[in-house]
Amino acid sequence: MWNIARSATRSLRQSRRFSAAIPGPCIVHKRGTDILHDPWFNKDTGFPLTERDRLVLRGLLPPRVISFEQQYERFMNSYRSLENNTRSESASVVSLAKWRILNRLHDRNETLYYRVLIDNIKDFAPIIYTPTVGLVCQNYGGLFRRPRGMYFSGKDKGEMMSMIYNWPSQQVDMIVITDGSRILGLGDLGVQGIGIPIGKLDMYVAAAGINPQRILPVMLDVGTNNQKLLQDNLYLGLRQPRLEGDEYLSIIDEFMEAAYTRWPKAIVQFEDFQMKWAFETLQRYRKRFCMFNDDIQGTAGVALAGLLGAVRAQGKPLKDFVKQKIV
Repeated sequence: MWNIARSATRSLRQSRRFSAAIPGPCIVHKRGTDILHDPWFNKDTGFPLTERDRLVLRGLLPPRVISFEQQYERFMNSYRSLENNTRSESASVVSLAKWRILNRLHDRNETLYYRVLIDNIKDFAPIIYTPTVGLVCQNYGGLFRRPRGMYFSGKDKGEMMSMIYNWPSQQVDMIVITDGSRILGLGDLGVQGIGIPIGKLDMYVAAAGINPQRILPVMLDVGTNNQKLLQDNLYLGLRQPRLEGDEYLSIIDEFMEAAYTRWPKAIVQFEDFQMKWAFETLQRYRKRFCMFNDDIQGTAGVALAGLLGAVRAQGKPLKDFVKQKIV
């Protein structure tokens, strides 16, 4: 899968051409300002006049039609200008500024956002994910502008089966869920950890070709033991100590049942759970649902691949692995 993804991404970078072809007609039920406020359908000033008439947009946009390619170049020029203007700033200030400009594009025009991301994945991956995403999570309460993903909390117990149908996508292929208890080695960040599922899924879209309309970031808000966050007026989650034991597990049980009732073929990836719950939930769900824990199985898979790759690099058969000395 990764070879295919790399090949596809490489060909996109090499061509640098934008095709006007689409896989099929896109049926839009919204009209007027509802379209302009929906990042899935909004094309900013890229709507041709015929579409403006059909979608009740004429007069709601400046008269000039600016093509997708021109919008792309305009954004990249803005990004380069930001880089030039922040050279004297600290690394954290620059990283957050870059995250903000990408996030604003994401909020406004998702098609353009993912095109920019795919074409510049080497430069933007450190911004939308590690290492910048850790800084984003620490400051998420102040950076929050619009909701992205879904939030399930202890207060929603008994309601999750109906809540899951509030998500607008009829089909979801990939769900990344966290409880914010162990974010990138930073510890318990509670709801602020929603930045991890958002960033990870954007990486899957850009690098693995997953349909961005079929992803779902999920935050399981079961409180936090981080006293600083509990006292922070910008904190977005429940102001209560973390739930434990059966009460904690019952909330995850209910979410898993709800998610798989609606999307029985979805993959649920557990991300950045503290160790005791990471192992507990893996054993609890692995034989019932299509799920995996990235920090346990994903890390182990990458480590094993590295070890096996080292043997291959020496030109030796895999059976020689047991004879290797590993430091």
